[in-house]
Amino acid sequence: MANIAFIGLGNMGGPMAINLVKAGHQVCVFDLSEQAVAHVVEQGATTQSQASDCVKDAEFIITMLPAGKHVEAVLLSENGLIN
Repeated sequence: MANIAFIGLGNMGGPMAINLVKAGHQVCVFDLSEQAVAHVVEQGATTQSQASDCVKDAEFIITMLPAGKHVEAVLLSENGLIN
């Protein structure tokens, strides 16, 4: 199964990440909401304190964020995933 980093665990992202875990994938999750992260971790996902740590060994990166500006921040900021 795949090693997946999932960033953004809101109304859509949380259930999607849980379904990936249930399908047998290794899923590392990140979100600013500790409650959202805890809920998905209870289902079998792992987490890291930084999004960049989740993606280090990932084969796939999924973002489920509210708007383009949030995606840009996660990817292109000083500590972003692409730097």
